[in-house]
Amino acid sequence: MSPDFRHTPVIPGIIYLTINLLNSENMGLLEGKVAVITGAARGIGKAIALKYASEGADIAFTDLVINEAAEATVKELEAYGVKVKGYASNAADFEETHKVVSEILAEFGHIDILVNNAGITKDGLMMRMTEQQWDAVIAVNLKSAFNFIHACTPIMAKQRSGSIINMSSVVGVSGNAGQCNYSASKAGLIGLAKSIAKEMGPRGIRANCIAPGFIITDMTAALPEKVREEWEKQIPLRRGGTPEDVANVALFLASDLSSYVSGQVIHCCGAMNC
Repeated sequence: MSPDFRHTPVIPGIIYLTINLLNSENMGLLEGKVAVITGAARGIGKAIALKYASEGADIAFTDLVINEAAEATVKELEAYGVKVKGYASNAADFEETHKVVSEILAEFGHIDILVNNAGITKDGLMMRMTEQQWDAVIAVNLKSAFNFIHACTPIMAKQRSGSIINMSSVVGVSGNAGQCNYSASKAGLIGLAKSIAKEMGPRGIRANCIAPGFIITDMTAALPEKVREEWEKQIPLRRGGTPEDVANVALFLASDLSSYVSGQVIHCCGAMNC
């Protein structure tokens, strides 16, 4: 006859172990981490912020102004039960960036993830492009990333850990007619990430790039339908990407799932650029 364990006292240690296992299964991939995301009030930046919050990260995001759209983003993020604050900041301004990073550190206590997502376009053919068009795109897209990396790496170095993610583009890899300023800025983000990966790797800091292809956002939705259709014909998966597609890659790079991934460019383009 088999022994009857129904009335045997349960060992307290087993209960404790079981509870811990259940709790660990419910923990998000970014539980306990603080993420700083630039340009996160809408589009890809907002999608990344929502993804990170859903995985337990506290979120500090910046945008040029904290308007109604940004306040709405704060409320959406807070619904996940994480700490959230939006900061009005010109990411292209060196001193302003250092000031806002100091404020974030004082408010959140540490910074584990930096996503350099702020970006603009001012397209035009080289022969017609003005100096102002060139300077504006380089300042917002590339210099802003330098500013935030410069401000955040000392913090991450003291922690001996951190993940930096630069939002590049397929045109930063392959170039694109009519976008020499944008392409140059996005190529610069790749060189910046690779250099930081080598320079700061000994301090436990990783740096990578995401190169999105044709992503359906407010900006691309404004394009004529015929232009969008032509873009989609060039994509083997025959669809534009979504901000959530990019956010999933950003989650991988921010989490410990990519703990041995650094200095890389991950294309998120439906095989458009491969």
